[in-house]
Amino acid sequence: MVALPVVGYEGDAKVSRSVRVKQEVGAVLIDGYDTLLLDLDGVVYLGNHAVPGAPEALEQARRQGVRLAYVTNNASRTPAAIAAHLRRLGAPATASDVVTSAQAAARLVAERVPPGSNVLVVGGSGLRLAVRDRGLRPVSTATESPVAVVQGIAPGLSWGLLAEGALAVRQGALFVASNRDTTLPTGRGELPGNGAMVRVIATATGIEPIYAGKPDPPLHRESVIRTGARRPLVVGDRLDTDIEGATNAGGESLLVLTGVATAVDVLTAEPRHRPTYVAEDLSALLLPYPEVRDGVCGGWRARWEDGVLRLHGDGSRIDGLRAACDAAWTAAGAGRVEEYAVKPVLDRVG
Repeated sequence: MVALPVVGYEGDAKVSRSVRVKQEVGAVLIDGYDTLLLDLDGVVYLGNHAVPGAPEALEQARRQGVRLAYVTNNASRTPAAIAAHLRRLGAPATASDVVTSAQAAARLVAERVPPGSNVLVVGGSGLRLAVRDRGLRPVSTATESPVAVVQGIAPGLSWGLLAEGALAVRQGALFVASNRDTTLPTGRGELPGNGAMVRVIATATGIEPIYAGKPDPPLHRESVIRTGARRPLVVGDRLDTDIEGATNAGGESLLVLTGVATAVDVLTAEPRHRPTYVAEDLSALLLPYPEVRDGVCGGWRARWEDGVLRLHGDGSRIDGLRAACDAAWTAAGAGRVEEYAVKPVLDRVG
């Protein structure tokens, strides 16, 4: 028996996923779902530019009757501003199609405090608007006796506002954060994200917040409530937010390789980071998804040989990756495969 290079994890192995689907003849991937819960940066656009083909794929999906929901951890911008950005890039979007972590955070607060309560907002206009829309009163100082503090990233977030938030939390206010992302990708590189800024209040008070954004369940719940989705598909480019968020919610997911995650990331993913489907980009939504079974997809077969994973056959790069993921995840079970063990696969599919 070959000893496979696997790193073990404690926990329930049944969250392990395999890239596979059974579809009716002639069906395309999107036919199995009524709503797409779409991440933005890395999926629909890259900064100020649309991902090639993404707006066209989303427009076609909409024409086929699928609801589009743009789900973002960004709590600083309003839904209207995000929708306007999407329309400029050619993607179909209205403010009602956008679901933010600010909205999920505001719902978390509204479900726990009386209507009209004062809520100290440590964040920007998107967060203040979300709080107001839930029938709460956004305030800026602890002297206004807020019953909750809600924090989200915003340009120019000041020490003074963080200090007011810390004072209110120390006085017993509920502490909610829009998301736990420690970094924020920009054209200049990775900058401190809300998860890093939250540490200021958490460290000063010794109190951890309730998180609303991906991968925590509240944002997924907010998306389902707002869209009325019965069969949603989460679409993302990050394993630790988008895909883990779908796993935490018990949903299905599509990973696209137009953003953060790479082939080696998905091959070595632990169970909570394994998507239901893997594709190059959003065009896969409008195509039949091939059956993947026993390490076979298209013209490829993935097999373990002398402790490493190898691909045999030929075909598209993405089918080779799908076959290899199936073999790697099956071998790993509740653990994950070591990176060196999938290098022969990477040599063939990139």
